[in-house]
Amino acid sequence: MIRTRTQIWAMPILLAILTAIGLVAALLGDGVWDLVSSLTLGAPVAVGAWYGLRRTPARH
Repeated sequence: MIRTRTQIWAMPILLAILTAIGLVAALLGDGVWDLVSSLTLGAPVAVGAWYGLRRTPARH
């Protein structure tokens, strides 16, 4: 199966952008910025946990 560069790099780039937004939001202020930073910094953690904890199907 051949994958294009977009298929390979789309999710890592999206997670990097979310992380950058979360870090900038954490530096900007309080209130709604705290919510933005926690959601955007939590997304890569959630994706990593999901991929790390998922079960692979048993092969016969």
